[in-house]
Formats: sequence, structure tokens, C-alpha cells
Amino acid sequence: MNRILVSMQDDIERDESNAAFFDLAESGKIEDFVSRVLSRLGYDGEEVSVLFCDDGFIREYNRNDRGIDAPTDILEYENGDEYEDDEGRWLVAGDMLISFETLPKNAAYFGVGVDEELKRLLVHGSLHLNGYDHGDAHVEPGVVPTDEMLRLQEDVLAEFASVRLI
Repeated sequence: MNRILVSMQDDIERDESNAAFFDLAESGKIEDFVSRVLSRLGYDGEEVSVLFCDDGFIREYNRNDRGIDAPTDILEYENGDEYEDDEGRWLVAGDMLISFETLPKNAAYFGVGVDEELKRLLVHGSLHLNGYDHGDAHVEPGVVPTDEMLRLQEDVLAEFASVRLI
């Protein structure tokens, strides 16, 4: 069993552009999907948080932490702390920040739907939180990845092709 915590950026108000992400944050679908991905990868007892945010929020983190003054689709922050509660012992794998504004732009770039791109980001983030790194390699439209992490990402994504989040 894994524990997945999903939330929206505090100061974001629900509107037409982000309503689907508010719905997702409240639906339990992200929790179920990420938990299933972690189980598929062989991880159990992990706690992961997913925060949907706007470009301004993620840009600030990207600038401060990576020196890149631009929004990005996802940032991950590994933690590694452990704690125990009534449900068991937990490894705090870390946090994922996902920009709901950049996500649809990337989906269009890759020629896929928002649902598929969201699943790709969640798999990607789950891998990073568990020590995987792809260096300078990136997924490119129409190109089969050669990097171990990105190949695994695409294999896992293919296994969950029938899952719909949005």
C-alpha cells in the first residue's frame, strides 16, 4: 500500500481553465493511479504528494532550484524521511509539482491528449522520486527513448494506456 496526497495550489481559484484539475484533486483518481504505478515499479509503503499549480508558482521553484527562469511541466523533490503511524511504516518519497498550465501545451507538442500527458508526468515523477535519472535525455515526439529511465517510463505508461484520469 502507498499513500498519495493530492492538492491544488492554495491561492488558485477554480475557473474553466483549471476545473478538471480541481476535480482530479478531489476524485481519488490520482491517488489510485500513482499508487498503482508505484506498486507496478515494486515500491510499497511510500508517501508521495502531488501538487497541481500554475506556471507562476512552478516558475519560481524552477528559478530558485534549477536556475531556469521559466515554467516547466513537473518538478520533483525527493525526501527520504521515514515515519510510523497506526497504518504502518512510511517512506516519504517526496513531492511532485505539476503545472496545469504547461501540461496541455506539452500534450499538444507531443500530439497526445491531456490525459496521456498527465499520466506520463505522474510516471516520470514517480521514477525520479525513487532515484531514477535521465540526465540530459528527454522524450521527443516520434523518437523511441534509449535512456533506461525514459524507456521504463514509456513501458509503464503503455501498461496503463486504458486508464482515464481526465
